Amino acid sequence: MTTNQNWKLPFFTIATGQAVSLIGSSAVQFALIWWLAEQTGSPMIMGMAGLVSFLPMTILSPFAGVAVDRYSRKWICIGADLFTAALAFIYAVLIRSFDMPVWTVAVILCLRGMGGTFQQPAISAIIPQLVPQEELVRANGWLQLLNSGSFILGPVIGAALYAAVPMWVILLTDVAGALFASGALLWVKIPALPATGQKVQGFAAQFRQGMEVYNEDKQLLMIVAAEALCMFFYAPLSTFYPLMTSDYFSLPAVYGGIVETGFAVGMMGAALLFGSVWKVKRKIAVSYIGLLGLGVTSAICGLLPPAFAGWLIFAGICLLMGAFGNVHSIPLIAYMQETIAPEKMGRAFSLMTLIGSLSMPVGLVIASPIAERVGVRAWFLVSGIGMIMIVAGVLSVNWMRRISKKTAL
Repeated sequence: MTTNQNWKLPFFTIATGQAVSLIGSSAVQFALIWWLAEQTGSPMIMGMAGLVSFLPMTILSPFAGVAVDRYSRKWICIGADLFTAALAFIYAVLIRSFDMPVWTVAVILCLRGMGGTFQQPAISAIIPQLVPQEELVRANGWLQLLNSGSFILGPVIGAALYAAVPMWVILLTDVAGALFASGALLWVKIPALPATGQKVQGFAAQFRQGMEVYNEDKQLLMIVAAEALCMFFYAPLSTFYPLMTSDYFSLPAVYGGIVETGFAVGMMGAALLFGSVWKVKRKIAVSYIGLLGLGVTSAICGLLPPAFAGWLIFAGICLLMGAFGNVHSIPLIAYMQETIAPEKMGRAFSLMTLIGSLSMPVGLVIASPIAERVGVRAWFLVSGIGMIMIVAGVLSVNWMRRISKKTAL
């Protein structure tokens, strides 16, 4: 960690680069997913597309974590950005020249996931190398604020471009964003990690060290376990969002963009609070509140009628859902950055990604046929109730464990 008081310029340089890259990625992701929704109208197909996009995280996260702790985090991020840019450019050329089948979108989503698998833990591990420990909550709030702004602009740009230009043009926004992010990272000097004096171990040994981080901190283990169980219910919802608007409420793409924008506005509002006035001491407790809020808002969405008034409420609830997402994630990330040894940071974050990515495909395998049969609205209700029960159960276990400790004393 750094004590350098001039941390803000390099931090905001990297954060801005990542935000610009996310604008392009969000625009492309929105356009691709909406195209699938219009072409197929099938929760099963949408679920499969979401499944393959998470497969790289499930398979590669352990390797990504070891790589992030062993090699240059800066160059891993740059490599991931350039890989995404090359992928978008190649697919743009292909769809410009040929009539590409629907299944190729799933391939692209899968390959895009490979870049994110390495980039996410690398960025999370870089932040505490630049930012003083006492500023980590604020820094993560600012980072999420910029990212939320990107999530607002991305779907808006994606929806506008989808209505106005061919898909190959939309893909080029991803190329521009990735190149900008790479340039920003290239300019910043990342402080070297302190030498540990330990001999470089093999992959299996290094991976086990990452797992020990959670075994040594039961509080962290419990919140990550709760998150993983909740993601089983919650993660498929991101795949079903377009169908909720297009099929359940029978509205066009622009309304889907509004919902995505509302979600991002909620994320931005929570991030702004963390980055400015909200000083969090009990980070894990606040993170649980965020998870519980996700469950409550999901359940409410599942109770709405298929009318325009219902869609208006849906858009408003999605704003709250976005806010609760950051109420959960920002304190948790800051807690991990404060308490985990810098040389284990990449493995710890990649393991958390791995746990979440395992929850996503299992959730999609179960959620997709259910949504296909009874509709996506039903899964919103089921997921909300499931998440509320999980958080209540984990908090009850924590409470009983504390009571047992006090009794033993």
